[in-house]
Amino acid sequence: MEKLTSRQVLDAHLDDWRMLAQGLHARFLTGDFVTGLAFVTAVTEAAERANHHPDVTLTYPFVDLRLVSHDVSRVTKRDLDLARTISDIARQQGVETRPSAVAEIEFALDTANLAAVGPFWAALLTGSTDSLDGDDVVDRGGRVPLLWFQHTDAHETPRQRFHLDLWVPHDLAEARIAAAVEAGGQVVDGEQAPSFVVLADPEGNRVCVCTFLDR
Repeated sequence: MEKLTSRQVLDAHLDDWRMLAQGLHARFLTGDFVTGLAFVTAVTEAAERANHHPDVTLTYPFVDLRLVSHDVSRVTKRDLDLARTISDIARQQGVETRPSAVAEIEFALDTANLAAVGPFWAALLTGSTDSLDGDDVVDRGGRVPLLWFQHTDAHETPRQRFHLDLWVPHDLAEARIAAAVEAGGQVVDGEQAPSFVVLADPEGNRVCVCTFLDR
């Protein structure tokens, strides 16, 4: 299946969904567990018919869903089609959505020696070095966020090696950055916006605010 571009995702007009780092995300405000279970049951039936299955988190006040084509580890037309179907189910059941509530955290680690540090972090975070997949540590069980390794030259001067990647809806990024700056942060690098903007807290710790645009 062909991986979709950011433009193709935007042109699909999936108002209830937002593309983040790992797939399409949506939050459905079910309000209580019984309503949430009924919604998830209907989604399950639709997923079985489509032979394509979302990742589901059912809690008391809401249901979070993520869509990605697991066999190719990317968003494809199958995900767009199922997203539309799930949104239709929500409307039929009177379930509201809150796209602004979705977010995703990834960790990044600078390293000049992936072969040395990669297996360590894979074993530590997931219990197995088999979870090291290229430049990423991927926990297939979903217990810990993805850790990716940013290749860098060897250096002796101490500096921040870890940073957070905060993935937010593309239409929320500017407001989130403005709120962080108003709370005492500063923009360190905005040249790659809207793909990502680097912020720092008052002590210099950095974070990238990321969107799927221009990738």
